[in-house]
Amino acid sequence: MPSPPLDDADDLAWLLFRQDQVISRRQALSLMSVGALRHLVDSGRWRTVQRGVLVAHTGEVTHAQRCWAAVLGAAAGGDAYLAGVSALRLAGLDGLRDNVVHVLLPAERRHFNPPRGVLVHRTATLPDEDLHRVGSPPATMPARSMVDAAQWAASDNAARTFIAMTFQRRLVTEEEVERVLRRMPTIRRRPVILRAVSEAAGGAHSLIEMEFLALCRRAGLPAPVLQVVKLDASGRRRYVDGWFEEAGVHVEIDGAQHMDVEQWWRDMRRQNDLSAAGERVLRFPSWAIRHDQETVIAHLRAALNLPPLRGPRRPR
Repeated sequence: MPSPPLDDADDLAWLLFRQDQVISRRQALSLMSVGALRHLVDSGRWRTVQRGVLVAHTGEVTHAQRCWAAVLGAAAGGDAYLAGVSALRLAGLDGLRDNVVHVLLPAERRHFNPPRGVLVHRTATLPDEDLHRVGSPPATMPARSMVDAAQWAASDNAARTFIAMTFQRRLVTEEEVERVLRRMPTIRRRPVILRAVSEAAGGAHSLIEMEFLALCRRAGLPAPVLQVVKLDASGRRRYVDGWFEEAGVHVEIDGAQHMDVEQWWRDMRRQNDLSAAGERVLRFPSWAIRHDQETVIAHLRAALNLPPLRGPRRPR
């Protein structure tokens, strides 16, 4: 982040600072003549990054500058907002990658032809409550961004992942998301989003935890509480992936990261501490939750002192 301009800097310097050195042609011509703008471009000090948008340098364009260019180009004197996954990244959700910048426009704005790398969405529902107007660049609020990311996702699993990650980072509350969903009763993938929000708000902070909850429901098992804080034998706080309180059974779900030797040992130490405190611990790899569900269900029923299933085998 460059240092802010001096107090006596002109409007152009402050505008470029606020917009990460990105400026629309419309904005530039409100502050300088056509000849002055042409000189900046011809001399190589500025360059065009997309139609009607320039950057005040000739170096590599950053992701943040691509976002500014997408919004300024789509705005063209009107309203445009960073949205979906792009807005969630702006809000601080790490680990998300997308090849395009998502921009949201009011439904009546139909004349914008987006450049490569910009995906424009339009909506008839865009109240002030959903807009972060002082964002940099202007963007939708996290709850609206998460709902849009989920309905625009390539798959149901991708939608669930966006929701779980957003709740895990505490960027939204269940009440905020419910208000967005009430205003958008016909969104794509609504049943999937509603269930994923309920599960994420209840503690499911990853896709595999959501799948584990769904597995318990299908098998007729009690619903575990997820991400519960427990005290081990030495009094240290431990986060439990799944906790069946009445049976005193603690479940750990191991993803790929658990194959790292140091992580594996930390997990074993945590299991040993819980066992020493009198807890019963079951561990399942994420692979088993997805591909060996009969065995997982059998182990859970045995640990929960439930009779084994009889009759036809359950489909996986």
